[in-house]
Order: sequence, then C-alpha cells, then structure tokens
Amino acid sequence: MQRKRWLGTALLAASAVAYSSGGFYTRLIETDAWTMLFWRGLFGGLFLFGVMAWREHGRVVQAVRDIGRDGMLIAVCSAVATVCFLNALRLSSVADVLVIDATIPFMTAGIAWLVIGEREDRVTLLASLAALAGVVVMAGSAIAGGRLLGDLLALAMAVLMATVLVMIRRNPKISMLPAVGLSAFLCALIVLPWARPLSVSGGDLLQLALFGTTQFGLGLLLLSFGTPLVSATRGALIGTLQVPLGVLWVWLAFSEATAVATLAGGAIVLAAVICDVVVPRGREHIT
Repeated sequence: MQRKRWLGTALLAASAVAYSSGGFYTRLIETDAWTMLFWRGLFGGLFLFGVMAWREHGRVVQAVRDIGRDGMLIAVCSAVATVCFLNALRLSSVADVLVIDATIPFMTAGIAWLVIGEREDRVTLLASLAALAGVVVMAGSAIAGGRLLGDLLALAMAVLMATVLVMIRRNPKISMLPAVGLSAFLCALIVLPWARPLSVSGGDLLQLALFGTTQFGLGLLLLSFGTPLVSATRGALIGTLQVPLGVLWVWLAFSEATAVATLAGGAIVLAAVICDVVVPRGREHIT
C-alpha cells in the first residue's frame, strides 16, 4: 500500500513538472494561442495513442472501448477544461485564475466524497489549505483585477478537472490512457475553427511538437498513471506544484523578474506538498 502511494506521488509530481513547462513554451513559440493549442493537442494525442498502441500491443480499439462512459466523460471534461483555462486567462487576471485553480483540491475532496465515498484525511486537507494560501501570496494584490466571465470560466475549469481526477480514481483497474488521448484530440478539434495550422514555420512546428509531447502528452500520461494510486484530493494537491515550478522555469530561461511574494508563495506551496507526503498517518486511508 505504501509503495503504491509513493509511486503515485512520484508520478504525479513528475506530471506537475511536465505541465509546469507550459509558460516556457508559450513564451518560446511565436504563434497565436489558438494555433498553439491546436498543434499541442494534435501532437499530444499522437504521443498518447502511440504509447497506448505500444502498451496494448496494437489493441487500440478495444482499449478505447474499455474506458466506458466514465472514460468518455474524462475526455470531454479534460478537453473543455483546457479551453476554459485559456479563455479565463484572456478574460480575467492571471492572479484570479491561479487562485481559483488552487481550489481544485477542495473541489476534488467534495466530489470524491459524493461520488465514490472517499474521505480525505486532515493532513491532506490542511496541506491543500496551505497550498491555496501560498498561491494567494503569489498572486498578491493583482487578485482584485479579475473579471466575472473570466473567473466563471476558471471556476468551470476547476470543477471539470476535479471531476477528471475523481473519475480516474473511480476506475483504478481500467487504464484511462485512451481517455486522456482522446481529450487531447478533442481539444485540437474544439479550437480548430479559430486556429491557423498552416501559418507556422518549420522551426515553430518542431517546437510545437515538443510542446505537445513533453508538456501536454507527457503530463497527461503521468497523470493517468499516478491518479489511481493516491487519493483524488492528494493528486490535486500535488498538481499545485506546477504553479511555482512554472515561474521557476520562465525565470531560468528568460530571466524574468520574480517578486519576493512570488518566491514566498511558491515556497509555501512546495512546503505544503512535502508535508503532506512525509507526515506519517496512523492508518493509510487509500483503498
């Protein structure tokens, strides 16, 4: 049981590292957001289905059938959440979106309790509260600058991602790799009407391929493997690591100035996740 929990934690931490490179790629690639999302989804989907074909020895159709209705719900929710996130960033402040995103562990805890009867322990809930406080510190005074529609889209994104985590956790014996692969393709399909796929240069296309595979595809792959091994709430908590890590990569790559509050908030988030992982429990609550 402990080995499963540690393996799940490691996989989800690696997923957060992969996802955190999003800011790096969006600054590196010079194209519009819709075209970027299209190519990211297409390359991410190809990567995920390639891994699935290798794991299933070519039984791709059967693997897709095995995910059932929960898997299809995961695919739709994940794709729509991605689009909501992008538009939330366009219509609201980044600070508002980050703070709402940091509430995902609490939403996940509530949905997990209602849907699968999974009750989270106090350590993880307190760590989630500390991580939320850390993101608030990072966002600082910019929080008040959001707009209602953008905040509502961010809230929808948070609910959808919490649902994805609970649905994966609800089916621990079924590989949801096909579901996340479908979500990547669906995301590309949703944004296609606004994208200009043929406008990118050869160099940008190579960078978009890396974006789709190493950030989106790899992040979803590790998420699908790690989530069944830990509680849904803990999985969401570990996911908050991508916020401070994203700031770190951009600072290292582009020397962007980083405020003291951002560093302090990032340290709080990191400490919260570490505490949740290392604090001993009297009885492991994961089944």
